[in-house]
Amino acid sequence: MSINKFLSLYAALVLCLSACSSDLFITHNGNMPSNERISQLKLGDTKEQVVQTLGAPSSVVSFDKNTWIYMSSEIKRIAFMEPEEVNRDILTIEFNNDGKVTNIQRLTKADGKNITVNSDTTQSYGQEPGFFKKYFGGVGGYSPFPVIDPKQL
Repeated sequence: MSINKFLSLYAALVLCLSACSSDLFITHNGNMPSNERISQLKLGDTKEQVVQTLGAPSSVVSFDKNTWIYMSSEIKRIAFMEPEEVNRDILTIEFNNDGKVTNIQRLTKADGKNITVNSDTTQSYGQEPGFFKKYFGGVGGYSPFPVIDPKQL
């Protein structure tokens, strides 16, 4: 192999590798209050006092409006590689029916569990529409004008 071919190959390799990005991005998501503010919370505080101390929650549990969640996470991304969660911090505050704090719990990424997604499918029984029903079944089904019954006139 001549020196010219070797230098050409080396230059092409360096050019290709320099095109690869090695940028590191860390994204912060959420609005976790500072530890100083969290330490000001006491059992028995009202929802208004919690909002004044910590601000609005990141989320309110849909089925139980008396559970507020403050959360934040840090996600590390390197070029084209899969993102990795570096840090997670969750604060849950539970209220009783009178709107007073009954429980304060702090969780981190170490408290989490990996969940495997089940890829099984449930078979649904019913009528599978044919080609014409699937693609032409709605033709003529929409009328922009109201249908008037002649008997009502």
